[in-house]
Amino acid sequence: MTVTSKKKKSRTWFLLPTVAVGVIGLWALTPSQSSFKQASTWQRMTQPGTLSSAHASLESNCASCHTSVKGIDSSKCIVCHANNESLLQRQPTSFHANIGSCKECHIEHQGRAHRPTAMDHAALAYIGLQQLSDGEVDSENAALRSLLLNRLGRGAAPHSQISPTEAILNCSTCHANDDRHFTLFGEDCAQCHMTIKWTIPEFRHPSSQSRDCAQCHQAPPSHYMMHFKMISQKVADRPHAQVEQCNECHQTTSWPDIRGVGWYKHH
Repeated sequence: MTVTSKKKKSRTWFLLPTVAVGVIGLWALTPSQSSFKQASTWQRMTQPGTLSSAHASLESNCASCHTSVKGIDSSKCIVCHANNESLLQRQPTSFHANIGSCKECHIEHQGRAHRPTAMDHAALAYIGLQQLSDGEVDSENAALRSLLLNRLGRGAAPHSQISPTEAILNCSTCHANDDRHFTLFGEDCAQCHMTIKWTIPEFRHPSSQSRDCAQCHQAPPSHYMMHFKMISQKVADRPHAQVEQCNECHQTTSWPDIRGVGWYKHH
């Protein structure tokens, strides 16, 4: 090997570490994909979005709702809302007096126009189960929790429009005032209804041969007056029909659909 080639080789070996250091330096200075994600995460934490109009005055005071390490602190929510009589005295919303968590249904930082209320029945069920286990040792509470967990474990949902978790709730505690069945169907609303809306897409009326309509339906006031004998019985041509014998005059398609007469709305 010549002297010149030896010099070139030594220069080459000298340059390799320099290039390597340069590459490492550039790599260190270039933001990686993970660092972008980390920055984005920190940005979301420090600037999660604007508050709703109801809480707009708190936007520059994070500590009014959040606590270091812990996060959203329900006790801080209670400080402002504990004396909300319109909320606590109304039957559908009175459960707020006993519930110990707010963040599951009241979600913030979604913009001024967004109402921070999104009822989550499944979350409410889990909160209830947690309260039954966190409270004092009580045989009644323990038995109730065991019963609910057993029902939840079986996946016992009465129909496809409601989840097993939602089905363990006692609907009547909040919706007794909405009961149009006058307690004739009991208190387990989930047997027919879903939690998104009251309508029942899967409902099928009992057989038209059923004669016990009064079990579910209450006659209008006019049926208990002279109107029933003077008008209703005559229109349907059922002079001996009794008020509780709905099937004598009505059909299951609609109340005004009178047997042998057709659509006749006279109330």
